[in-house]
Amino acid sequence: MPTLKYKRVLVKLSGEALAGEQKTGISPETVSAICEELGGVLEMGVQMALVIGGGNIFRGLSGSAKGMERSSADYMGMLATVLNALAVQDMLEKQGYPTRVLSAITMQEVCEPFIRRRALRHMDKGRVVICAAGTGNPYFTTDTTAALRGMELQCNAIIKATKVDGIYNKDPATFPDAVKYDRISYDDALKMRLGVMDATAFALVRDNHVPLIVCRMFGGDIARVMQGENVGTIVGD
Repeated sequence: MPTLKYKRVLVKLSGEALAGEQKTGISPETVSAICEELGGVLEMGVQMALVIGGGNIFRGLSGSAKGMERSSADYMGMLATVLNALAVQDMLEKQGYPTRVLSAITMQEVCEPFIRRRALRHMDKGRVVICAAGTGNPYFTTDTTAALRGMELQCNAIIKATKVDGIYNKDPATFPDAVKYDRISYDDALKMRLGVMDATAFALVRDNHVPLIVCRMFGGDIARVMQGENVGTIVGD
């Protein structure tokens, strides 16, 4: 068993990541590949919680921008995250990893309610806890949910898995001269408005001194982060 720097983590995935090349909806092939990547981390003995966005199905903020009432749009976005959570649960269990979906909105026929002590018990037993339906409140993003659940579940770090290998001073896909940060402080990340997570999420992790690590979803980067390798960008003290 490898030596682990982080033994309990929360991994934040975007909803768009589940769509793959089709951009919207859920791609079973992409979900399978993501779960294989996560499975490699679980095999190391890491306890894991997941928060998955819903942007591949519905995004509350864009819905409200098009004239919907913000609270209604946000609740629709929360329900989209439940669909994604169930898809990831199904694939993880097919690959042999026990999971539980815990929802901030009660829907007992399809998942358990989020109860902190229950979630901790699941993690202690080696189950992947998938936190669905955001915080259960409108006006909060899944980034904020990831920060909140990461602290509630006593995680050593929050991992944001993305398409890029860290945080840059500008979009590396557009600007070839973009510079990657190996490490950046919470306050600098907030001041520079880097857009990796929203300000509320950054403020939560800063006030509670939880490291946020941004790295690639694929290529084994998450596993390397667990072992303390210098991968991605660390946002910390």
